[in-house]
Amino acid sequence: MKEEKLVGKGIVKTYGGKNVLHDVDLELEKGKIYGLIGRNGAGKTTLLSILSAQNPATRGTVTCNGMPVWENREALDHICFSREINPVSNGANGYKVKDYLKAASIYMPNWDKEMADRLVKEFELDVKKKIAKLSKGMLSMVTIIIALASKADYTFLDEPVAGLDVVMREYFYRVLLEEFTQSGRTFVISTHIIEEAADVFEEVIILDKGKVILKENTEELLERAVHVSGLAESVDTVTAGLQTFHEEKTGRSKGVTVLLGEGEKIPESTEVSMQQMNLQQVFVSLCGKSES
Repeated sequence: MKEEKLVGKGIVKTYGGKNVLHDVDLELEKGKIYGLIGRNGAGKTTLLSILSAQNPATRGTVTCNGMPVWENREALDHICFSREINPVSNGANGYKVKDYLKAASIYMPNWDKEMADRLVKEFELDVKKKIAKLSKGMLSMVTIIIALASKADYTFLDEPVAGLDVVMREYFYRVLLEEFTQSGRTFVISTHIIEEAADVFEEVIILDKGKVILKENTEELLERAVHVSGLAESVDTVTAGLQTFHEEKTGRSKGVTVLLGEGEKIPESTEVSMQQMNLQQVFVSLCGKSES
């Protein structure tokens, strides 16, 4: 029996002599929604393009259900990377929306035309309009329709809500969860709008400077992330020996983020303030610039 996982091992990607990805190991299990977050230039799009065989790795391997993905139609039938559309660079300039969706339906063996038609209607998308004439939000709608209607076991979306207003973003996440619940597909969503997407992510993958620095169940991560603030000496006392990040100093006071390990606790103290953190705050603490 084949393993139902998408696995990247030792992935390196080099552009112009500079490594964009550094020995990335990543395992995506069937039936989860992953959030892929990182700063601009961290390598998120490059990683997704390599995992979906749209871009060759300089070194390393990618397998889907035990099969290599590179130039392997059988494996690629299980994967869809619906990325941001650039009408000029990808040759879609003269295509109408209906032509673009038709091409996707031919390429994707499990295409769900009924779902695509329903989403077109819900998004109020004019299928006779040329791709080149679409707004950023409308282009995002097209990428979302392709991703969801592909019915691919492993579906990657790169900044899917870019340009969408809050009503359409809410609609997208609702439809995504409905599809996930019904199908058990694996989704990887790369987004900068972390706070509103956090509740959707079962697991979060944080990419920083081309390296995966964290891959963890979102709920468990937030349970062990604590912001500790107060007089510097008091903060140092209660956090001694613990893993701390993102030190912020103001006069004699300071704040740090603590990631508690198994069995670790912060000693109770009236000298410091302790607060649980949301995913965006944890991300900034791990990948942002320290103020010390």
